[in-house]
Amino acid sequence: MAKKEDESFYIKYNMKWVLFITFWTFVLAIGISVIAENLVQNLDVLFAFIILLIIIFIGILFDVIGIAVTAASEKPFHAMAANKIDEARIAIKLVRNSSQVSNFCNDVIGDISGIISGAVATSIVFRLILIVGIADGTILTILLTAFTASLTVGGKGVGKSVAEYHHEQIIFQVAKVVNFAEKVFNVEIFANKKKAKEKKDKKGKEK
Repeated sequence: MAKKEDESFYIKYNMKWVLFITFWTFVLAIGISVIAENLVQNLDVLFAFIILLIIIFIGILFDVIGIAVTAASEKPFHAMAANKIDEARIAIKLVRNSSQVSNFCNDVIGDISGIISGAVATSIVFRLILIVGIADGTILTILLTAFTASLTVGGKGVGKSVAEYHHEQIIFQVAKVVNFAEKVFNVEIFANKKKAKEKKDKKGKEK
């Protein structure tokens, strides 16, 4: 009985996805942090500032996608899917897996972007202190941190409105990118559960 309850808990709270996304968040955070830090250290302050803006923009963009996928309905894409449009088929998958997609976009990429943008802003401050020769960089740190935070919050505020009004168009464009990635890397994102189950049952019978 206890074993059955444990299994239901595992399925109910989707612990497989939680463990998977926790691991890859750790890996992505390290990878992106190393790349961003190296870029900032090896570039001029102006280019480092541009890198900061790009990181902020990535966080806003994925936040828009995360909001759009939760606001979207799969119904408008059914007609397109019936006409064998691959992007519509993928859009339906994205909407059906909206909790996982929004978790990845809003929590994983969004939080990583927020943390790294703060770290990059701090690195820029240290670079400016060394170049200009400022004894105390406290005010500069506060100003750049405030700028980063306000741009992120303001951008996400605008992005939220865009996502709410244009969620179908946004999801369709995301589906195009996913479709391209699937073809290039020969992988299927959010594989069909029915097909996966049939494949598993077939393997079980062969054994």
